Amino acid sequence: MKAIVITQPGGPEVLRIEDRPKPSFGPNEVLVKVAAAGINRPDVFQRKGNYPPPTGAPADIPGLEIAGVVAEMGANVARWKIGDKVCALVMGGGYAEYCNVPEGQCLPIPGNLSFAEAASLPETFFTVWSNVFDRGALKKGETLLVHGGSSGIGVTAIQMAKALGSAVYVTAGSDEKCRFCEELGAEHAINYKTDSFPEVIKQLTNSKGVDVILDMIGGDYTPGNIESLADEGRLVLINTMKGKDVQIDLSQVMRKRLTITGSMLRSRPVEFKSAIARNLEEHIWPLLASGKIKSVINSVFPAGDASKAHQLMESSEHMGKIVLSFEGI
Repeated sequence: MKAIVITQPGGPEVLRIEDRPKPSFGPNEVLVKVAAAGINRPDVFQRKGNYPPPTGAPADIPGLEIAGVVAEMGANVARWKIGDKVCALVMGGGYAEYCNVPEGQCLPIPGNLSFAEAASLPETFFTVWSNVFDRGALKKGETLLVHGGSSGIGVTAIQMAKALGSAVYVTAGSDEKCRFCEELGAEHAINYKTDSFPEVIKQLTNSKGVDVILDMIGGDYTPGNIESLADEGRLVLINTMKGKDVQIDLSQVMRKRLTITGSMLRSRPVEFKSAIARNLEEHIWPLLASGKIKSVINSVFPAGDASKAHQLMESSEHMGKIVLSFEGI
């Protein structure tokens, strides 16, 4: 098979197409012929040598989400059959013509979505469900603040939380991105380059604050997050793009009875990810099939242009997901 390989740690130019053997698959796994693969920030970190994949994932083939057709399957696979169209969350190896996946981490492609649209779903939808609704316990009628509203995570969180009855505020880095987020359903988008998000949140909520914050920034955003949370609020961390070492006022945490939590999804066991998949299929996949929630794609690149796709990801100029197409490779 053809695969996009990290030839050495470095910039986007280290991604090259190489021939590799098809991956083996276990009795509870399917082998998917990949039509499209989504691009995510962890792929960039892995390419730079800063995010080693977990045991069992290819060390030099990135990619955490795919869509395609079941080509082969293990002896114990019960749900899927050869020829089924699926999208899936994977531990790695998604930038390739074939990828092995535990059957529980596969989902049917909802509605009439294309392979590219379906490939843009798993990583962000699994992450948002697990962190906003499971860890953050966001409920109907509560408020959510999402940092990086125009990112793949952001556009997913906006739509999912709004569809399930919550008001969503976001931060973004330009007026254009702010308008984009509001058109997707955000109540208000804050341009963090021109406004202080804690001050704006205070005004928008009549000094109450928000119930849940989904943060991929960390660093100096953290004190502002603590300030912006309502009593009993929950701060959920999924990345620390501005640094992991922070100083906060713990008396605010105690006084407002706050919860600070976070998670990393990639290394969690198959059973954990399969449970998320079941929740998504029950609660979210019907909303995708009906069009109430949409796949939001910025760009689709041919697999051979993976380096250009990574350049766009690192520029942060995109709004929505970036996808690689393996059709016709």
